[in-house]
Amino acid sequence: MEKSALQIARAAYQPKLPKGLQGNVSVKEGAPTQSVADQEEIKKLFPNTYGMPLIEFVPGEAQSYAPFNVGVILSGGQAPGGHNVICGLFDGIKRLNPESKLYGFILGPGGLVDHKYIELTADIIDQYRNTGGFDMIGSGRTKLEKEEQFEKGLEIIKELGIKAIVIIGGDDSNTNACVLAEYYAAKKCGVQVIGCPKTIDGDLKNEQIETSFGFDTACKTYAEVIGNIQRDANSARKYWHFIKLMGRSASHIALECALQCQPNVCIVSEEVEAKNQTLDDIVTYIAQVVADRAADGNNFGTVLIPEGLIEFIPAMKALIAELNDLLATPEGTALAKDQQREWILNKLSAANKAVYESLPLGVAAQLTMERDPHGNVQVSLIETEKLLSEMVANKLAAWKKEGKFNGKFSALHHFFGYEGRCAAPSNYDADYCYALGTSAAMLMANGKTGYMAIVKNTTAPAAEWIAGGVPITMMMNMEKRNGEMKPVIKKALVRLDGAPFKEFASRRNQWARETCFVYPGPIQYFGPTEVCDQATKTLQLEQTK
Repeated sequence: MEKSALQIARAAYQPKLPKGLQGNVSVKEGAPTQSVADQEEIKKLFPNTYGMPLIEFVPGEAQSYAPFNVGVILSGGQAPGGHNVICGLFDGIKRLNPESKLYGFILGPGGLVDHKYIELTADIIDQYRNTGGFDMIGSGRTKLEKEEQFEKGLEIIKELGIKAIVIIGGDDSNTNACVLAEYYAAKKCGVQVIGCPKTIDGDLKNEQIETSFGFDTACKTYAEVIGNIQRDANSARKYWHFIKLMGRSASHIALECALQCQPNVCIVSEEVEAKNQTLDDIVTYIAQVVADRAADGNNFGTVLIPEGLIEFIPAMKALIAELNDLLATPEGTALAKDQQREWILNKLSAANKAVYESLPLGVAAQLTMERDPHGNVQVSLIETEKLLSEMVANKLAAWKKEGKFNGKFSALHHFFGYEGRCAAPSNYDADYCYALGTSAAMLMANGKTGYMAIVKNTTAPAAEWIAGGVPITMMMNMEKRNGEMKPVIKKALVRLDGAPFKEFASRRNQWARETCFVYPGPIQYFGPTEVCDQATKTLQLEQTK
């Protein structure tokens, strides 16, 4: 691998660890747990991994550990810091016993099923320390949910003498990890399964998981580019930039970037849903901001749009839910694309049919595109930013005829998604991920299965972070997926009563009218702590007592 100057310098960075993981480690167990909802159903589905206690790692006495082999899987979309989870895992098991081995399964969960793997040696690991991406072993979106997959994976697990599997993924991937852990526990296979919380979306968080890894770096990467665009807008003073941001359903990324950059408009999907807003309500709000700024002589600005917005507009949400059910039927999956629209119009309920017919043909077609492996609409492919700017332009044109708007409106469009998923991790994510990998190693060494590695108190200096594990069943509830009720990890959406949203809401009227842009600049890896090691605005506000 040919390395850049930054990569060479970053390879020398030694991630910081919590005190509880720095030397000899002891396990402190809490009280038994239960799922966040649907307790009886979750307990029935996971009898062998339900109700386990929370785990905290604290300094302890020296212990000896027999060598144990571990398999690691990167699952789902990339997120900055994944390599450091693997590095922390590798260093962790080698510290416990140098004879332990780590195997990486190639291109995600499919590598386990298809027996494609590589032994991860020190030479390989050292090339990827503190780097972005998942290219060490690749990632994939194969769902581990069928018994034949579990049994096929078990064959290679036994062949390699693997004691435990670590699945690094988001909410769906960790749900699959929980199902796999339960299956191997029920069969008494002697195979542990541990999860790690990954997703730039920020929606894998709760009382135990402060943030999913990659969120910090991705938001800082997007905020840099948004700041650059805002500076350009403030220089040329003739364009409105409509910027869609990755994040699937939740608006965490859009909100964090708004807190960092102070744009004129940021739409928060969860607020749209709570206020039962229509598409026209959103368009009218943006158009009014444009008109008000034009009245002050400012025919420019920025609008941040969360990727999943379309799903949160109540009328659209109802339409998408019915489309999901229709397209999951045998008849729906067999339809040719050119027959889809007519078939859908004949099947939809009257209210949803009216909404579907009102949409531009391109947007309607985007709503029926192939779902992802978890049954989700691929919202990143729906060009919401163009839909909104077109509708805003139409409304402003109508207002101009009525004498309500006398400015100019020229729109440019951006979608920031893949640009942030493989960035070199910030110091925060480099440290956080390394600690997660080390925690996973300790969970395995102590015989735990069905747990997710966690690290808390992360707005404090790294030495004061608290590492441990949470039973995955504790975070689960029952939801409808692909037409069936399934056990899944409950997604964390933006809380309108939470400190980050309240801070945004208290300041957005000023940002809308005035030019209050902030230019965060690029991620800094070397320099003052207040510049290099700062957590997200979201975490800082949430952790403020």
